Amino acid sequence: MNDDRSPVVPARRLPDSVTQARIGLGRAGCGLTTAALLDFQLDHARARDAVHAALDIHALRRHPVFADAIVVDSAAPSRAAYLQNPDLGRRLAPDMAARLARGDHALAIVIGDGLSAQAVQRHASATVEAVVAQLPDWHVAPPVIVRHARVAIGDEIGELLGAELVLVLLGERPGLSAPDSLGAYITHAPRIGRRDSERNCVSNIRPPHGLSYAEAGQMIGWLLREARRRGLSGVELKDESAATFLPPQV
Repeated sequence: MNDDRSPVVPARRLPDSVTQARIGLGRAGCGLTTAALLDFQLDHARARDAVHAALDIHALRRHPVFADAIVVDSAAPSRAAYLQNPDLGRRLAPDMAARLARGDHALAIVIGDGLSAQAVQRHASATVEAVVAQLPDWHVAPPVIVRHARVAIGDEIGELLGAELVLVLLGERPGLSAPDSLGAYITHAPRIGRRDSERNCVSNIRPPHGLSYAEAGQMIGWLLREARRRGLSGVELKDESAATFLPPQV
C-alpha cells in the first residue's frame, strides 16, 4: 500500500496527570495505531471485570473504620439477577431487617458494591474516615455493608436505623478510563420511595485522577451539615462548600 495514502500520525496524548481521556491518540491511515487499540481493549476488559467482580467483605472489614460493620444482602440473590433486575438491588432481602437496630442516629453510612466493587475496595475506607472527621459531634450508626446494592437501598436502611440522614457510598458504573470510581449519595429523612431528585451526589472519588479523599470529605461533610440544618436534600440543596473551588490535584 502506498505510504502517502496511509500516513501514520504520531500520538500526542496528554499525560495521565492532566487527563485520562483519549485525546491525541494518533492514527495509522484511517484507523487507530495498534498500541492505542490494545489500550482500548484492555480498558474495556477492566470495565467489564469491574462490573462482575465480587466485593471482598472480609478484606474491607479488616480496616478499623469497618470493624463493627453490619453486613446485609439486597433482594438480588446473585450478581446476574442484580444486573438484570435493578429493582432487586433497591430493597433488602426479607430476613435482613432484623439485623438493623433502630437508634437515635444523626447519620447512617451504607457501603454498597454497586457496579464496581473495585471502587469500594480501594476508596471506601479512606472516604469514610475523611467524612467522619468532618462530623466530630455527630452520632453515627455502625456502617452497613450491602452486597448487590443500588443507591435507593440506603432509604430502607436509613429508615430502619432511625437516622436523620443516610450517606450511601457506591461503586459507580465503570468507564473506559475509570473502572474504580466511587460515588457518594446523601438523602435527608430516608424512607422507602424517596426520589433521585431528593438526593445529593458527589461523584468520581478516585485519587489521584479524580476527587481526593480530603476534597470528598469536605464536600460531603458540608452537604450533610447543611442538609441537617435546613431539613432537606436534593435539588433544593446546592453545594457551596469551599472544596468546590479547590485547585485540581495534579
